[in-house]
Amino acid sequence: MNEEQFDFIEIHQLRPGMFIELELGWMSHPFPTGSFKIGSEKQLAVIRSLGLKRVRHFPAKSDPLPGMQNADGAQVTAGAGPGEQVVSDPVFDAVDESLRRKQRSELLSEQQRHLIICERRFVDAIQHYKLAVEQVSAFPGAAAQQCLGVVNGFVGDMLEEGELAIRLLSEGTGDKASMHPVNVTVLSLLLGRSLGLPQPDMIDLGMAAFLHDIGKTRLPDRVRWPEENFSSAEYSLYQDHVAQGIALGQSMALSASALQTIAQHHESMDGSGFPARLKGDHLSPLGKILSLVNQYDNLCNPSRPSAAITPHEALALIFAQLKNKFDSVTLSAFIRMMGVYPPGSVVQLVDERFALVVSVNSTRPLKPQVMVFEPRVPRHEALILDLEYSRELGIRRSLKPASLPRDAMDYLSPRQRICYFFENAMDSPSSEVDS
Repeated sequence: MNEEQFDFIEIHQLRPGMFIELELGWMSHPFPTGSFKIGSEKQLAVIRSLGLKRVRHFPAKSDPLPGMQNADGAQVTAGAGPGEQVVSDPVFDAVDESLRRKQRSELLSEQQRHLIICERRFVDAIQHYKLAVEQVSAFPGAAAQQCLGVVNGFVGDMLEEGELAIRLLSEGTGDKASMHPVNVTVLSLLLGRSLGLPQPDMIDLGMAAFLHDIGKTRLPDRVRWPEENFSSAEYSLYQDHVAQGIALGQSMALSASALQTIAQHHESMDGSGFPARLKGDHLSPLGKILSLVNQYDNLCNPSRPSAAITPHEALALIFAQLKNKFDSVTLSAFIRMMGVYPPGSVVQLVDERFALVVSVNSTRPLKPQVMVFEPRVPRHEALILDLEYSRELGIRRSLKPASLPRDAMDYLSPRQRICYFFENAMDSPSSEVDS
């Protein structure tokens, strides 16, 4: 039988294993492509919800249905006669189109609602950090409470049952000095969670991550971020932010563990860090986490945006060239959590389409959620595609944003500043189906 020969089959006759084609535009259904083999009952439920009466069915590409044979003993599948035409029902078609638009609108609204919640919480954390910086000299106790409120909220949410998704936020959420501590706190706590840290250690890690750079507020502006052309005196002054941070942390009555972690956020396993040039297990478990996450975020979000590399490139660089600086167990856990293509990575899918990774499930990160460049779909209507629910669709390679065609670059808008937050993975809406 010709593989392209088809018949029409009514929706109620569909079964897993049948290869079908949906006569719908890409934006009118949640599947990666319009032609595919049905893989599960959940997919069937999604197909039925589309409101179609019949679909094209390709017997030669379908799995044979057990117990169905023709007179010659050959397997056959259920369906209408070859080439049978679908009778159009204008009333049904109008209702069908209205239903699809309503479903799409609801999904878009839900995706936007979740993004807004994450961005509001990120901005709220930034505001608490800025207030703590303003208060720390005159009211260190009040500053500590500002920070503790943020950290307790994060830890409480992260230690609840369920899987977490790491979410890419919109650009312009904050400046480098204020978004960096929030980014580092979110990722450090997620990594601590994946390593099984108990709640008290999570609180200490969160406070240290949130305040690790507060000592920079006591430095001149010109040396707050390291530059290659620093003189020896300038670099020494920059390094002093660690000691200044410890002093401020002591005035805030931080725990000994949190102070130790702040002290170690620039130390390295190979002894090349500062200020104490600690080596190996002289770094605490929390210090190993914070030093790694701090390095990762500084690679993605350097002081000069032109020097930024993509999250995928940052992980690759750390693993290929810097892994001796970090604890192997901690680094492996971080890579497993972020995935090969962390949120913010620009990729090309196996079907050649360009996409931006916008979210990963921190426990199953190899099939992230992506926003796909689809010229026929307005950017503001772009749905998030969950690759976990597609066996046939995956990521072929990572790309530098500059290599994208102009229209794809404008559509996907790769971030110059990478901001992360987290949410319950089960609550995160996407155009997803099982396969």
